[in-house]
Amino acid sequence: PLTSVDVAVFTVMEEQLRVLLVRRPDSAGEPFPGRLALPGGFVDVDIDASLYDCALRKLAEKTAFHAPYLEQLGSWGSATRDPRGWCATHAYFALVAAPADEGAAQATASEWVEVEAALRKRLAFDHAEILACAVERLRGKVEYTSLPAFLLQEPFTLPQLQRTYEIVLGRPMDKSAFRKRMLDAQFLIEAGSIAGDAGRAAMGYRILDRERAAVFPRTFRSVE
Repeated sequence: PLTSVDVAVFTVMEEQLRVLLVRRPDSAGEPFPGRLALPGGFVDVDIDASLYDCALRKLAEKTAFHAPYLEQLGSWGSATRDPRGWCATHAYFALVAAPADEGAAQATASEWVEVEAALRKRLAFDHAEILACAVERLRGKVEYTSLPAFLLQEPFTLPQLQRTYEIVLGRPMDKSAFRKRMLDAQFLIEAGSIAGDAGRAAMGYRILDRERAAVFPRTFRSVE
């Protein structure tokens, strides 16, 4: 079977959770020509030592992101998902800070699409199903981990981090309870005073360990 890797790349931009979609080549012989899709591609056995390495390579080639938070999501495979033959794809999701401008993604005709709008699009292959699974996984894990911190440029303030959580989950959070949860988890390190909301000085923070997310002892819902 053909073996590929696809990646759902998420960021928060303009107060929205967005996913990066790329335009399929519009040429003869290409499946789903011109259709939007998740970035990805086939495993190259000569240079990809693992599926993870392939995912990193495809991110660099198609989106210009080299070291995002990257986590394996699941696998999809069938005789019908790709008209070129029996194909299995291994899906990942990545979290990145919003680029300075949308042109930071190098793939031709790529765009950051608000997640709910992206879920309504007719994406190539079975990417709509993969994206729906990625969104569900992200929102589920945000309830008990520090994943939204990977969506921010460092350093960031606690109010900025709280707002990112609220955007991903789609609901407000109590300020004092949120602050206590973040500081008690000890996954942040102080980075000195920075400009916060409304230009006021506030403590800035960086992520202590960028290889993994902190896991909280309780979900946010359990204490609301």
